[in-house]
Amino acid sequence: VADDVDQEQTTNIVEEPLDLIRLSLHKRIYLQGRLHAYDQHLNMILGDVEEIVTTIEINEETYKEIYKSTKRNIPMLLVWRDGVVLVAPPLRVG
Repeated sequence: VADDVDQEQTTNIVEEPLDLIRLSLHKRIYLQGRLHAYDQHLNMILGDVEEIVTTIEINEETYKEIYKSTKRNIPMLLVWRDGVVLVAPPLRVG
């Protein structure tokens, strides 16, 4: 049992950026998708993706900003490395 605990602690260590990605495999990430795979260039394959697009329009009469959000579900998505801006692992409780 002690070996299992030591191995689990070792697999949860973050020593380099790709370790953070590895810990997020098969978990929901901020892009609102499930991370299925990645490579050393940070290309990622996401499933069950929810895309939220927010646009800002100006009301011509009042000149106030109007925010509109549109949601779309995507079953599978390849995120090219240039599109990756931030990766945050899921919150760990306990």
